[in-house]
Amino acid sequence: MEGKVCVITGATSGLGLEAAERLAKMGARLLLVGRDPARGDAALARLRGAAPGASPSIYYGDLSRLSEMKRIAAAIGNAEPRIDVLINNAGSMFASRHETADGLEMTFALNHMAYFVITNLLLDRLQAPEPARIVSTASVAHFGQKLDFDDLQFKKRYSARQAYGRSKLANILFTRELARRLDGTGVTANCLHPGFVATRFGADNGLVARLAIRVAMLGAIGVEEGADTIVYLASSPEVSGLSGGYYQQRRLAQASVESQDLEAARRLWTESARISGIAV
Repeated sequence: MEGKVCVITGATSGLGLEAAERLAKMGARLLLVGRDPARGDAALARLRGAAPGASPSIYYGDLSRLSEMKRIAAAIGNAEPRIDVLINNAGSMFASRHETADGLEMTFALNHMAYFVITNLLLDRLQAPEPARIVSTASVAHFGQKLDFDDLQFKKRYSARQAYGRSKLANILFTRELARRLDGTGVTANCLHPGFVATRFGADNGLVARLAIRVAMLGAIGVEEGADTIVYLASSPEVSGLSGGYYQQRRLAQASVESQDLEAARRLWTESARISGIAV
């Protein structure tokens, strides 16, 4: 990974920061994407301490807003002629339904649309002569879920668990369709379940929801273990050239039947392009 440029969203804490530190120690140059300047400064200091030769940088923005997704992607694209690895990792769960400034349900916007927009706007930087990798954090929470294309924004009946699970299903369907579209380019796209990890996940909710999540996390694994498959997919020669997979603990895993619906993957792509206004 020496000298390779890695972009990581949701990188100022939890899985993203742990993956960033490990990749920095391997010689990668990290471009973090985060929202909070205080956590961002702390993340940069941690990376510089862990890998003194590293020169990480950070881009701040709200990845639940389409304009911010596009602004950050444009800023990175203008600064970097080449990106070797893109890790889509930002995400959360929301106890109650919230709409973004774009009128999108928050979970769908942050957990899916940010992946879609940033990836597509950085594709020209990823499709350089050398092979590049796109890694997206999904979850086993996608099991038992099916996208409702008549109500992707949960306007009829909101469920935090369903909204999160469907957003993770969207991550896998996005990866499948992205891999299909990138076939033959040298750029690979894979996704993963990191495990149930003790992080800041759900920290933007109210007190009751935060406490419930915190109790549930008593049996969670640490970020070191959770970030392992992210780093593996971003760096290991073992997965060089492999694309379209869903991984768990460094192995190809069996995803749900719904996540293998290629027609749903194409339909989600078309709808995401319409919502974002990106011609792809």
